[in-house]
Amino acid sequence: MRRRASLILLALAVFLVALAPLLRWYAFPRLAKVPAGRYQAVVMEAKDATLIDYATLKPRTVPKLTMIQTLKGNAEEAAKVRAATGRDVVVWDTLTFAAGPDGAMVSRIPERYVFDAHSQRPVHAGGEHVDGTPVRRDGIAYKWPFLVQKRDYRYFDMQTRTSAPIHYRGTRAFRGLDVYYFEQTIPWTQVPLPRALPLGITPDTVRQIGLERWYTTKRMFWVDPVTGAPVNGEEVHREEMRWTGHPEKEPITAFAGHVKMRPDYLDATVDLVTSQRRLVLLLTTYLPWGSAGLGAVLLALALVLEARSRRAPAGAAGPPGDRRAGGVGMSQDGGTFEQPTPGGGR
Repeated sequence: MRRRASLILLALAVFLVALAPLLRWYAFPRLAKVPAGRYQAVVMEAKDATLIDYATLKPRTVPKLTMIQTLKGNAEEAAKVRAATGRDVVVWDTLTFAAGPDGAMVSRIPERYVFDAHSQRPVHAGGEHVDGTPVRRDGIAYKWPFLVQKRDYRYFDMQTRTSAPIHYRGTRAFRGLDVYYFEQTIPWTQVPLPRALPLGITPDTVRQIGLERWYTTKRMFWVDPVTGAPVNGEEVHREEMRWTGHPEKEPITAFAGHVKMRPDYLDATVDLVTSQRRLVLLLTTYLPWGSAGLGAVLLALALVLEARSRRAPAGAAGPPGDRRAGGVGMSQDGGTFEQPTPGGGR
């Protein structure tokens, strides 16, 4: 009975130990993915910012500029791309809407981002664009891969329509989470004007005046290393209107400000990421280590039962050499001797 029990425990132990790496290295990469129909909105603000007045083409200081960024998963388009490419993809339609202190539009930039649901690598299908201009992304955007590494990544900048390294700058504590801090600086670069501008102005109108748009930013992200989701993001952002062909003329500041997430959206983002990281840790840590640990315990118990089952059972005959039982024993010099039977005589 003990031997049968030990074999059953041994089989369970082998199964659980083998299950641990399967959960981590086989199941997790296939089960962990970004949902196709996700919707999220984030509000950011730049207080005491500088903003161009297109009526006078002069900069003015405003108490606050608000930037609303909405992200909507396009499940229908993702299904089309999946059918055409055979890949499990996510299609995000995003909109970055900037408004002045009176709520009037400053700029409006739509964007489509298509990427692999598991690895977050770009997938060049499904009409990816920025402000209606087709683009071919290289690197990540908005989200890091699951289980972020302590290294630099390539990050897509929607203003320049190009990718550049975003540098890992260390681990930091942020609202109870240990996060990775990343930083990217885009040097002064000439960039396209948004198609939607205030007062009915168009990019062609600005070009006819003889102006072109230049931009620089310092981009900062605090990223949860488990889910790859940023829990905070900031930008020190500057834009200038420069006179085409006249470097001697003074540029006009179109926008200057430190853009930060609004505190209430910051709290909501941290809560959302905290709940999501538990699901990822379940597949990468809790279940694999728990399975391996339980398997080790069952293996030890199986060995104990097997060792006990191999011991000789207690019977009427005593161990060899016991003088209290009749039979033949061993003398101290290695020879045999006869043991007397109780009640017998010469």
